[in-house]
Amino acid sequence: MTSASWPAPAERTAVHLLRHGEVENPTGVLYGRLPDFHLSQLGQEMAERVGKHLADHDITVVVASSLERAQETAAPVAQAHGISVTTDDRVIEAENYFQGMTFGRGDGSLSRPQHWRRLVNPFRPSWGEPYVQLARRMLAAIDDVRESARGHEAVIVSHQLPIWTLRCHLEGRRLWHDPRRRQCSLASLTTLTYRGDELESIAYSEPVADLLPRARKTAGA
Repeated sequence: MTSASWPAPAERTAVHLLRHGEVENPTGVLYGRLPDFHLSQLGQEMAERVGKHLADHDITVVVASSLERAQETAAPVAQAHGISVTTDDRVIEAENYFQGMTFGRGDGSLSRPQHWRRLVNPFRPSWGEPYVQLARRMLAAIDDVRESARGHEAVIVSHQLPIWTLRCHLEGRRLWHDPRRRQCSLASLTTLTYRGDELESIAYSEPVADLLPRARKTAGA
């Protein structure tokens, strides 16, 4: 067989799942899909930092959910590459019964008996959008973005739970989990690299690690 007979190698495509930056939320509510929750000043700095971090990447597509925090995080990335942000609510935050409430002990929603029935099944979960449904809609959006950016790179700005659930699905892990153990910090990148249509690798990075709450707490200690 001559060298000309060998099939051409499949193209590599990278899809970066970017979690939005810090949100201005002085009352500490679970904001979920509520409108008018924008990036804080620190969140804007995070978005600008990620935009610079990705400036030399071959990004041809930028997608974000319709929520303000996602759109604002996507803007510097898109601007650095001279492209517009495409809105796709298949990557929006998960539905949650406790949206708009404070969620915790004391004066939070856990202290109110009328809410307890929503906490009976953490495996589905009973308080919000099923994990399986969440993973499926994220995967469908990624497949479309991957096709649009084939041979290049794309950025999808989404939210912690959708990104982490999708990663668990791709890695064959159980979808229910302890939220405290998610590896998906503010303005982090979960990068899916495909060879043709096959997922080749999953990588995680934190371009704004020094701006995260844990870093600021350590620096102030």
